[in-house]
Amino acid sequence: MARINIQTIYEQNKHDVYSYLLSLTHNKSLSEDLTSDVFLSAIKALPAFRGNSSIKTWLFSIARHKWYEHLRKGKKELAPEDFMRIYLSDDTTLETAMITNELVGRIYELLEQEPVKSKDIVLMRVDGYSYFEIAQKHNISESSARVINFRTKDRIRANLLKEGYISESNFL
Repeated sequence: MARINIQTIYEQNKHDVYSYLLSLTHNKSLSEDLTSDVFLSAIKALPAFRGNSSIKTWLFSIARHKWYEHLRKGKKELAPEDFMRIYLSDDTTLETAMITNELVGRIYELLEQEPVKSKDIVLMRVDGYSYFEIAQKHNISESSARVINFRTKDRIRANLLKEGYISESNFL
């Protein structure tokens, strides 16, 4: 792989990472702090970057992980529905997504019907683990972890849609 210059990465991606974090936090100051944390983490992790995804995708993954860390620090115990809302919502619908306790309960019921590996992968994503960490735990490739997560999430959304818990505009 070609030599990667962190300064170039920073200059090309700082605005996108900041905007992404702002869409999650709705707080300019916090987004600025988290953006700095993302690039500090990227510097430390750069030698391990294998290029299986784009730099931007990799940075967004770090950003999401930093956001989860912030949420965990902010509350002693973060409710499962908080993580589930973030996990199931597309970034563009995060602010408007309304998930009831009944819906969260149904999501967990549907997860119980999934194979053990699929369920664990989804729950690890909900908890903020990276695909790299999931792949290591399950001894699979990162792309396999992504596919399993996507397909499981897609089945859950389809069931929720069919059962009337959500409308197409909510999460799709």
